Amino acid sequence: MATPRFFVSTPLTAHSRLDLPEAAAHHAARVLRLRVGDDVVLFDGRGGEYAATITALGKHDVSVETGSHQSIERESSLDVTLVQAISSGERMDLTVQKAVELGVARIVPVESERCVVRLKGERAEKRVAHWRQIVQSACEQCGRNRVPEVVEISSLDHWLAVPGHTQRWLLEPEAAKPLRELSRPDRPVEILVGPEGGLTEAEIATATRAGFEPVRLGPRVLRTETAAPALLAAMQALWGDF
Repeated sequence: MATPRFFVSTPLTAHSRLDLPEAAAHHAARVLRLRVGDDVVLFDGRGGEYAATITALGKHDVSVETGSHQSIERESSLDVTLVQAISSGERMDLTVQKAVELGVARIVPVESERCVVRLKGERAEKRVAHWRQIVQSACEQCGRNRVPEVVEISSLDHWLAVPGHTQRWLLEPEAAKPLRELSRPDRPVEILVGPEGGLTEAEIATATRAGFEPVRLGPRVLRTETAAPALLAAMQALWGDF
């Protein structure tokens, strides 16, 4: 079994003792059933990781001691921001999880006209916190030591009104140009993916005016939870680290 990995939000230092965060402690002790003396890996999102050893187990606490810092990075050579129209329930969760596994650097959840889910106030805050937890867990699983940012929810129109200095692609089934005809991006990329019902014609026009180039992935229409992971995987195969 691979050495278990845990994210710690506070800055880590070499050769120090600390208690794992509550959720990580529960997972280590109750799910993985680790014991004193077992090895784990810790990372704090600032880059690199620390080998560590469990030194004590309590009813609710797990104490560890870190070793030296290891300058290990598993980040993609492609700097990609996913601008994802919010989908419902597990669909959005799946998109966030797989985007992290596939190397995305940043996730921007936006509300578009055909979004089934509408999130405001406390509900929006809780959902963003939930997605951030999914991102952390995905990093633990896939080996990434830098945690992608999930920004606060905004409207698609608001996001498109902000000038971008990136290469911008809009995933659109009816686009004339397939992904394979594009050149390797020479700067950071933003990719825009619509919700379950897709983007409206007006939204596509607005995105195009904002610098998004429509591209397609083959002749089949992909579900929203499939679209972003498929696009990211294709980009990694064409120009990244696959």
